Amino acid sequence: MAGGKLTPRQKMINLMYLVFIAMLALNMSKEVLTAFGLMNEKFEGVNKFSEEYNKSLFGTLEQKAEDDPTRFKAPLEKANQVAAISKKLYVFLANLKNDVSKEFEKNEKTGKLPYEAMDKSGYIDENWFKGDGYSPKGQEIITAIETYKKDLIAVFGNDVKYQPIINNVKSKFNLDNIKDSDGVSKKYLNYHFEGFPAVASIAKLTSMENDVHSTEQDIYNALIGNTIAQAASLKNFQAMVVLDKNVFFEGETVKGRVVLGKYDANTVPTSFSGPGKIENGQAIISMTAGGVGEKTINGTFSFMEDGKPVPLKFEGKYVVVPRPNSANISADKMNVVYRGLDNPMTISFAGIPDSDVSASATGLTKTGKGGKYNLNPGSGTEVIVSVTGKMADGKSAVDKKVFRIKNIPAPAGAIGKQVGVLKGAKSRLEVSQVTAELQDFLYDLNFQVTRFTFKVPGQPAIIVNGDRVNSQCKAALARATRGDQVTISEIKTKIVGGANVITKDAAPVVYEIQ
Repeated sequence: MAGGKLTPRQKMINLMYLVFIAMLALNMSKEVLTAFGLMNEKFEGVNKFSEEYNKSLFGTLEQKAEDDPTRFKAPLEKANQVAAISKKLYVFLANLKNDVSKEFEKNEKTGKLPYEAMDKSGYIDENWFKGDGYSPKGQEIITAIETYKKDLIAVFGNDVKYQPIINNVKSKFNLDNIKDSDGVSKKYLNYHFEGFPAVASIAKLTSMENDVHSTEQDIYNALIGNTIAQAASLKNFQAMVVLDKNVFFEGETVKGRVVLGKYDANTVPTSFSGPGKIENGQAIISMTAGGVGEKTINGTFSFMEDGKPVPLKFEGKYVVVPRPNSANISADKMNVVYRGLDNPMTISFAGIPDSDVSASATGLTKTGKGGKYNLNPGSGTEVIVSVTGKMADGKSAVDKKVFRIKNIPAPAGAIGKQVGVLKGAKSRLEVSQVTAELQDFLYDLNFQVTRFTFKVPGQPAIIVNGDRVNSQCKAALARATRGDQVTISEIKTKIVGGANVITKDAAPVVYEIQ
């Protein structure tokens, strides 16, 4: 407006226009400052009321602790801790307000601060901040608030009854960085106090004092026993698994929920429809299962609330299966059992827990949970396994099964773990070990050769004790020629590992001299 070639009169008009705008801005600023001052007065009035109210709550708690120390002694101790923690921060905030306002003189008549003159932020900017961070005073403020939060939370620990209050404390006194309207992240004090008029900062500090008082008030009410703490208590709750039905087939998806349920003997419904009857705040179901298949249990609880009936519907499912009349008996390895060995078995009754199933047979022993047994049969050609299962209704299911008993088959003689007819030099046979191998057998058995007969063509047979050729065998080998077949037969063995059974002679092994 002042640029270009203007007449003196026009320049004067423009200048007066600028002065007028400045005056409007100045008046608006004063109104805003006054508004902050009035808001601060409102907060201070509420704080005085809260202080008196908190004293009355504390007095009520003291009286309750005197009348009923068993219930209220511990809450009073917590209240004393909360009072001390709250007072410490409240006094700290009051001192901060005094520091900010001490450069301003109060009106002698009204006792009020000069709100319209408190438009600068010099004291806070100079004393609370240093560079991009906090000054020692600024850090002291942050530490005081954090200590308040930590000490207050420590009073209640992990008690779930007071979690709503603890969460409220964390929210009200959250000191995390804050993004401004431009998306710039600022520290807590910078965002709320840096560059603000002194009167606005004082109002914010008074508001924080109010948060301290209101938090103290919530805690006292909870300690006295208001509904907030009682509703949060988990003492009357129980975690329950609620499946869509109570029987599932193998490979079927198991669906359900885990929920918190609450029952109380004092909570009596006005009416109940469904199977069973009400006992101690819960419906006890007692009924006869119907035919085979999926069934549904449903009904309704009705309670009175605010003078009106409130219906609560429920529904659940279960599956009826045929009563078991045969046992599941299977040999884990084969359809027969072998004498002298621990034959593993799984024995169970469908629908009956392992603890209610008993099995008996000669040589049968239980080895663990899940119906695991070992059967080590004795003499004879057959063994009978008898099984009894006790059902939930007290009745028993009985079954049995016959197993054939077989001896352990004879192994085959071997040289260097090889069976049949082998070829090689004399020197190899002289140093080789004679072994016995049981091929294509379901059990891993180790045989030890104890004796064998060594026969070179045209020479007398030599009986050897042990599993290696001796000096007599080596002398006979010295006279053998290329193409001679040395026969190792009548191989006696025993099973390594404790199986107490007489084994058959191993089949001969032939070694052709090359």
